[in-house]
Amino acid sequence: MTLVALCSLKGSPGVTTAALGLAARWPAGELPVVVECDAAGGDLLARFRLETSPGLVSLAAAVRRGADAGLVWQHTQRLPGGLPVVAGPAGAEQARAALVQLTSAGAAVLRRAADRPGTVVVADCGQVGQSSATQSILQAADVVLLLARSRDDALSHVVANLDAAARWSWHATFVLVGGGYPTSEVASTLGIEVIGRLPDDLHGAAVLGGRPGRRSAPAQSPLGRALARIAALAASRAATTHRWKEGVADLSEADPSTPSAGRNSSLHKSWEGVSR
Repeated sequence: MTLVALCSLKGSPGVTTAALGLAARWPAGELPVVVECDAAGGDLLARFRLETSPGLVSLAAAVRRGADAGLVWQHTQRLPGGLPVVAGPAGAEQARAALVQLTSAGAAVLRRAADRPGTVVVADCGQVGQSSATQSILQAADVVLLLARSRDDALSHVVANLDAAARWSWHATFVLVGGGYPTSEVASTLGIEVIGRLPDDLHGAAVLGGRPGRRSAPAQSPLGRALARIAALAASRAATTHRWKEGVADLSEADPSTPSAGRNSSLHKSWEGVSR
């Protein structure tokens, strides 16, 4: 009974690939479904040569008649490995219109689907901004994973948007992608939680992306193994979301300087300077 949302604050650090891998490597016992909620338009139709319907557009139309818990499953297609997905339209205008309709009453349809026993809904929210139609999905999620590359240009956007991200979700945590600054240095300098790191693994990404000729099992790749670890941590986090929120609140009250403890470092200044 879990709703996980993945997004980025800037660029394309592989949110869709990560969403597919996270669902594919989710711990046994829950049935995952990926819903493509990217306001810039989806990638799954082209990547896997899916039909245009059913998908996000048909789901958004059906929401007008009600948002029962089984509605999401009525608008899925199966990827070659069997993973069910609700594919978004490729065009940004059509995607935004579908998302506005889908989220007009909050994220009720996804939340109700995720509340079914044994179900995990993985929402691929793409790159989000302050006016994004996906914000209600982020707010309703049990876990929000923010993907960012560990480089100056990407981290400057993390610095600039930390306050906005906190408004979207109490329980957002970061996933770093590729090389760059060490994970511990990023976490301590920015005062953020980093749940894991995804390697630059072109072969593993190609397998998850369904590219022709890539027949290896995703679980065997470095990317697949990293996603399995993150999926296990996210599942554990989702199971204890309320207790975790209370713990964060207690820590903030006990030491309000903790989130900004590293902000005087030269590393933080370089990221903040780039963001201006």
